[in-house]
Amino acid sequence: MLFLRGAEHENLVRVYAAGPHRARSFPLRTEECMALIRHPKDFFAGLLFIAFGIAAIVIGSNYALGTAARMGPGYFPRILGTLLIALGLALALRALRLSGPAVPAFKWRPLVIVLASVTLFGLIVNFAGVALSTVFLIVAASAASHEFRIRESVVSGVILAAVAVGVFVIGLKLQLPIWPPAFS
Repeated sequence: MLFLRGAEHENLVRVYAAGPHRARSFPLRTEECMALIRHPKDFFAGLLFIAFGIAAIVIGSNYALGTAARMGPGYFPRILGTLLIALGLALALRALRLSGPAVPAFKWRPLVIVLASVTLFGLIVNFAGVALSTVFLIVAASAASHEFRIRESVVSGVILAAVAVGVFVIGLKLQLPIWPPAFS
């Protein structure tokens, strides 16, 4: 090993793998690491799966595991965490072999619009009723897309409002008004 000095003052280490002609610098620079990742979307999705898998195992480790015949409360989180880690590893390793598009720039507008519409739904559902609040939620959240069409959003909102009323108010008997109190 030879430490580089002078112009290469980054303290990179040269490791001679197969003779002096095949030297490689460690640690790898960011550009070199990104060159290894050929499909960044899959790679970062794999890292996210691995992170959620580790979190599930850590949280599940506080509960008794049990056996396969008599599963404890910690059994499912650990199995799920293990499967998430395996899926994440497969996805991340696949990203090193297959080419794919670069990760697009993060867009704040859709995130803010969707979060604001869901928050507003929670604030107005008791006053405006489930039906009107759901239609408003769907139309407002649809506005986050660059393919927004008002007619399609209203139709989707009406259909989903009927489903929401059927499931939550009629089926589950939640104490939420269907219509605003002024309409009742």
